[in-house]
Amino acid sequence: MIDPRALQSRRKFLSGLAAGALAGGAAPKFLSATERNRIHALVRQTHQSANDQVQLAVVGAGGMGMADVETALTVPGVKLVAVADCFDGRLEAARERYGRDLFTTRDYREVLARDDVDAVICGTPDHWHKKISVEALRAGKSVYCEKPMVHSIAQGGDVVRAQNESGKTFQVGSQGMSSLGNEKAKELLAAGKIGELNYAEGFWARNDPIGAWQYAIPDDASEKTVDWEMFLGDAPRTSYDPLRIFRWRNYRDYGTGVSGDLFVHLFSSLHFITSSLGPRKIMAQGGLRYWKDGREVPDILLGMFDYPETDVHPPFNLSLRVNFVDGTSGTTFLRLVGSEGAMDVTWTEVVLRRNKAVSPTDVFSQRKADEMDQGIEARKQMLPPAESIYMVEDGYMGAHFDHFMNFFRGVRDGSSVNEDAEFGLRAAAPALACNDSYFGEQVVSWDPVKMEVM
Repeated sequence: MIDPRALQSRRKFLSGLAAGALAGGAAPKFLSATERNRIHALVRQTHQSANDQVQLAVVGAGGMGMADVETALTVPGVKLVAVADCFDGRLEAARERYGRDLFTTRDYREVLARDDVDAVICGTPDHWHKKISVEALRAGKSVYCEKPMVHSIAQGGDVVRAQNESGKTFQVGSQGMSSLGNEKAKELLAAGKIGELNYAEGFWARNDPIGAWQYAIPDDASEKTVDWEMFLGDAPRTSYDPLRIFRWRNYRDYGTGVSGDLFVHLFSSLHFITSSLGPRKIMAQGGLRYWKDGREVPDILLGMFDYPETDVHPPFNLSLRVNFVDGTSGTTFLRLVGSEGAMDVTWTEVVLRRNKAVSPTDVFSQRKADEMDQGIEARKQMLPPAESIYMVEDGYMGAHFDHFMNFFRGVRDGSSVNEDAEFGLRAAAPALACNDSYFGEQVVSWDPVKMEVM
């Protein structure tokens, strides 16, 4: 837990951050531009080579789990040694992809018992995240857990304690966290480029079947090829249903809806950029408008959040929205609005717009004010904002790679990571509270310091 009294003053925080390198990863270099060129290149410094090999396992070999594996293996010195999944088809696909000698099993506990496993990717449905993370940490493994960190807010404390007690590295898989875009936005905010933060907003838009979780059902899926009891875990008992296992995000027993899948990315980036601990009030509204395929969660969700003043940022408000009906308006972005400008942030680009103001030209009003000796503040006239664009260089390996570099650096030398269990809970909790607000038709109060519902 973080004691508010232990937090730095805002002035010290801003000056220190602007002067030093960003914590948790290699600092980006920024190529200066001429006055006539407003395009700036974001360049990732060369990463250090691996000191020793990390033996990696994955529990949950579905789409995101194996995407994590593919990215992890691009980091020097990482080897996949074991795969666990409750569907035989995924285990066979892993052996075909990574070699017939790869250890595979339906039972994740056999993976955790192996002495040759240093780190585990938890790529399971959300309802397994807490259990596998805690057991893996207690087994002496470092853990990269997909977001959200937990299935319910109440589970968060168990993961925080397990990480602290184990001394192992734990990172939540909101991969945009470690992006060059986020790092640049953090630097610009700390340098006062948009003034004092007043408001932030973010959105995610999709309308294709895969993006809306209508994943394909394997032809060979059956009660013989699927360990249904293992999939259910602690979830309520129900008969085998391929939709529930292969489209699990649609069901509240296993997934956390659009807020747990997508809002959590936006919270993670926002909290990294602002160094915020989170909001104190959460309210969400939405509905199931388009994908009426039996799912139990909305495909449109709007969230509103109130962030209190702290020693590192002023009070501000946040609005988030996810839209599975229309994907033509873009994919995702985060916008921060300040007293002197705004910036649009993605993982690969930051667009900074600074407002300009000039002295008043209304001579008559100024003269009358002078005659009345009121000394009123001069009115401001807004001019078109000055715009600067920061873009990643060609060949950038991407935020996903950077996030795994950050994780494996922690595995090797014990250094801090960008998204440990406390950070992960502070990102997951307001996202999960959106579900409580939506289904309970209520405003949820959250203590971001104590990390508990009020």
